[in-house]
Amino acid sequence: MKEGIHPNYRDVCFVDLSNGNQFIIRSCAPTKETIKLDDGRELPLFKLETSSESHPFYTGTQKSVDTMGGRVEKFRNRYARVGK
Repeated sequence: MKEGIHPNYRDVCFVDLSNGNQFIIRSCAPTKETIKLDDGRELPLFKLETSSESHPFYTGTQKSVDTMGGRVEKFRNRYARVGK
């Protein structure tokens, strides 16, 4: 393989900022910060706004869109005949 053309593929610690959950996976994500783990390793740190641990779709706290005054139901009634 040629030298210098491949991305830096290494272990990276991803941190969910909304709940503090951490997970380590291999990634090429660019990082500027590092984090020292409990086992003594120092890894690049990538901060996430949300992950599967905090996203409403995965946690089951998803809100229904139809709670906004029946807008979805009005739309379905109005365009029910168009698809047939």
